[in-house]
Amino acid sequence: MRILTAAALTLAYAVCGWAGTAGASEASPAASAATAIGTTTGTAPAAPSSFILQPSSFPQRLLSKGHSAAALRKILVPRDRWRPFPPVADRKAWARADAEILAACVAEGERLLDYKWPPLPATLSLAIARTGNRSDFDRLNTEKRRALTHLVLAEIAENRGRFTDAIVNGVWSICEESWWGSPAHLSRGPEYRGLHDITRPRVDLFTATTAETLAWTDYFLGEKLDAVSPVVRRRIRHEVNRRLLEPVLAHHHWWMGEKGGAEAPNNWNPWICSNWLACALLLAPDEDARARHAAAVLETLDNFLDHYPDDGGCDEGPGYWNAAAGSLYDNLALLDLATAGATRPLLRAPKIRNMAAFVWRAQISEKYSLNFADASPHLGLDAPLVWRFGAAAGDTAMRRFAAFYLPDKHAHPLANLFNRTHFARAFFYLFERAAMDAEPKSLPLPRDVWLPGIQVMLARDTAGSARGWTLAAKGGHNDESHNHNDVGNFILYRDGAPVIVDVGSGKYTAKTFSADRYTIWNLRSEYHNTPAPSGVGQSAGAAFRARDARHTAGDRSATLSLDITAAYPPAAGLRRLRRTITLERGTGANIRDEYELAAGGGAVFAEHIMVCHPARITGDAEVTLDIRNPAGNGSGAGSPAAPVVIRLRGAPAGAVTVRIEPIVLSGESDTGVRNNWGDGTLRRITFLVNTAGAAGAAAAAGALTLEIR
Repeated sequence: MRILTAAALTLAYAVCGWAGTAGASEASPAASAATAIGTTTGTAPAAPSSFILQPSSFPQRLLSKGHSAAALRKILVPRDRWRPFPPVADRKAWARADAEILAACVAEGERLLDYKWPPLPATLSLAIARTGNRSDFDRLNTEKRRALTHLVLAEIAENRGRFTDAIVNGVWSICEESWWGSPAHLSRGPEYRGLHDITRPRVDLFTATTAETLAWTDYFLGEKLDAVSPVVRRRIRHEVNRRLLEPVLAHHHWWMGEKGGAEAPNNWNPWICSNWLACALLLAPDEDARARHAAAVLETLDNFLDHYPDDGGCDEGPGYWNAAAGSLYDNLALLDLATAGATRPLLRAPKIRNMAAFVWRAQISEKYSLNFADASPHLGLDAPLVWRFGAAAGDTAMRRFAAFYLPDKHAHPLANLFNRTHFARAFFYLFERAAMDAEPKSLPLPRDVWLPGIQVMLARDTAGSARGWTLAAKGGHNDESHNHNDVGNFILYRDGAPVIVDVGSGKYTAKTFSADRYTIWNLRSEYHNTPAPSGVGQSAGAAFRARDARHTAGDRSATLSLDITAAYPPAAGLRRLRRTITLERGTGANIRDEYELAAGGGAVFAEHIMVCHPARITGDAEVTLDIRNPAGNGSGAGSPAAPVVIRLRGAPAGAVTVRIEPIVLSGESDTGVRNNWGDGTLRRITFLVNTAGAAGAAAAAGALTLEIR
C-alpha cells in the first residue's frame, strides 16, 4: 500500500492532460509522478503467493515530523494559484473527463431539478434517545447531500447554469440545518437527549463530510453562486468555519487521539481529517491559516498512524478500509497536490504500503472477505479508490484487484460518484476511469497471510484460487475498534462459499455503542466460533486477549496457535486454554483446544460453531452440514454440494451433548445480520462436553479437536 496522492491525481492528469497547478514548474513534479512511481508504464512483479509479515519498527510521527506550520507554509501552493481539478470554465480539460458518466450526471441532475429539500425536524433527531432509531434521520440527511452532489456534478458537466438555482436551494437548506451530523454521535447525557446544542459545536463524521461537500461546491461553482447572490458563498464560509474549522482548532475531540496516548483512534480520525484538510485548503481565510490547519491535520493523523501495526492490518476489518486506510490516502493525495509533490516521500513508508494492501490480502473469494468484528462478509469496495491507491503505490496486484470490482459504467454510470467520506473521490474518478478500464483484471488470492500486529491469519489450499478450503483466524483482544468478543475465532470457506461463519454486525442502533453493547447476541463470544470453558463466554476489554501467538505455514498446512486463557473472566475457572487452528491443505481444518479447569470449577466445556447451512446430528459428537450454495451468497439456497462433516474428538464416550439452534432474526438490530446471511439460515452448533464427575473433583484437563472435512 503505499502512496497515494500525487501519483493518483498525477495519473489522472497524465491521462487527461490537465496540469494540477497553475504554473508549469509547479505542475512538473505531479506530471512525472506516475512514471516515477510506475503507475502508468512498465510491468511490476506479480504478487507474492504469501505474506508472512513479521513485527518490525518504523519511525513514528511519520507525517508531521518536519512538517510544521512554518514548513508547510513554504511548500503549499497559494490558493489563488491552486487548481486541484480543472475549473468549470476550462471546457477543454473537462472534455477529457469520462463523457458517458458526465452525461449520466446531467440526466440525474434533471431528475433532481424539482427536488424538495426536506427539513430535518427535532423529533427525527430525538428518536435516537426515545426509541434508539438513528436510521430515519441519517437516511434523510444522506439523501439531501446526495442530491446536492449530483446537482453540482450536473452543472459541472453542462456548464449552462441550468442547475444553479437548485444547487442554491440545496446549499441554503443544508446551511439552515441545526446539526450536520448524526444524532447517534451526540452526547448520551441528559443535557442533549438527541438534540444538538448549537452553542457548543462538535465535529462528527457527517458534519465534516457536509462541510467538505460545500467547500467543493464553492470551489467549482463560486462564480455561479455569486451571480445569484454573494450571500450564498459568505454563508458557506461562515457555516464551514463555525461548524468545522474553528472547533477543530479550539477544542480537542475524542477522535483526534493524543500524541503518545494509550488509546488508538479509529477510522473517524483519517475520515474527518480528510474533510478538514480539504475545507482548510479551499476555504481558510489566508495562507497562514491554511498552513496551521494542514500541520494540525498531520499531527492528528499521526495519532492514528502511531497506533497502527506495521503490517497494515485493520482490526475493524476490510469493510472499514474505505474509511480508515482509504481516508488516509484521501489526505495524502490532496496534500500531495497542494504541495506540488513536495510531500510525496510521505507516501513511501512501508507501513502505508501495507495499509493499502490489506484490502486485497484480506480477500477470501470473489464475493467474500474477512469480516471479523463489525465488518460485513460482502466486499463493499470503493473500487476506484482502491485502484488509485494501488496505482500510487506501484502495486500491480492491488490495481488489478480493484479493476476486477469496477462497476460497469454502462449499466451503473453513477456508481462511486456519491461517497459520503470524500466528495473529491468523484472528481478523481471522472478523469481516471479510462485508465481503470485499461487495467487487466485479476484476484491475487495469496496462499498465506499472517498479520502479527492484529494476530490475523488467512490460509488457502492454493495461491491464486478460491477452489478448495480457505481458513481465517484471529487472536487480538476484546477492545479492538468495532470490537466483538471473539479472541480465537475462525471462519472456514469451501470453493469460495461460506461454511463456518462470523455472523458480523447487525444494524446500528443507540444500544450498539452504549454500555449495553455486549448484551447484543451477535457481539458475544458465545455466538462466535470460540470455546466456552465452564459454559462461560469471554469478557470485553483490552485485558481479555490472546498471548503467545505462533504462526507457521508450509506446503501441507498453516497454523495459528494462541494462548487464549486471558480472554475469559475468573468465572470460567480456567488455568490454561491454548487454541491451535490449522488448515490441512486439500483436506479441511482442525481446531484443537488444550485446557485445564480449576478444581471446583464448572464441569462442562462448550465448543460453539456458527454456520449458515442446514445442520443435522449424524453420530456421536458429529454434525453434518447440508451445503446448499456452492457459488455462495450465504443464503442457504441453490444447488446442493458435497456435505461438510464436523466431528469432535478427544471427549470420553457418552460425554458429549450436541445442540443445533436456529437463530431467529427478529429485532431491529438483526437487519444487518439478515443482509449478510438471509433469513432462517443461521444456526449455532454446540458440542457440550462433561469434563468432570462429581462436584469438587480434581481439576479437569484435556484436549478437544474439532475436525471439519
